[in-house]
Amino acid sequence: MKIAVPMQNGLLPDKYGKYAAAADQQDGYPVRSFPITITDAPAGTKTFALSLVDFDSVPVCGFVWIHWTAANIPASLTSIPEDASQQLADQFVQGHNSNVSRFVGLAGTPRASGYVGPQPPDKTHDYTLTVYAVDSELPLQNDYYLNDLRHALTGHTLAKASIELPSRA
Repeated sequence: MKIAVPMQNGLLPDKYGKYAAAADQQDGYPVRSFPITITDAPAGTKTFALSLVDFDSVPVCGFVWIHWTAANIPASLTSIPEDASQQLADQFVQGHNSNVSRFVGLAGTPRASGYVGPQPPDKTHDYTLTVYAVDSELPLQNDYYLNDLRHALTGHTLAKASIELPSRA
């Protein structure tokens, strides 16, 4: 399985992160998710799941920042369009991002679930997008946690692919 995301000069385009237009932000956070193309998914794929995390955030905040998790994306949706987190939210489930943390203080706000784009504070960060081909619909509901997704994927992952998406500070 392969995944691709359009890049601009080797970076995630600004409209999906820190330099997003005001219309693509909510409460100061970028909310327009980037498009993803999935190819060569294995036979038997019923749904896709994904995670977008920032391992480069550890020195900054002390933990891996979760930017997006989604599950039960229909296998027919091999071209996940731009802004799917908002525009197609009724077609799959989305989990909490790190804004739900009590250390961040946004629990209960609309930005505590779904896509919240990169905002690297110190330097260019590499954001790890992983897409999973899944043999079933997972028993998850909106606002699940990343660990719930990891456990639900056990025994149901047919393939996975990851790419690094650099985003500028």
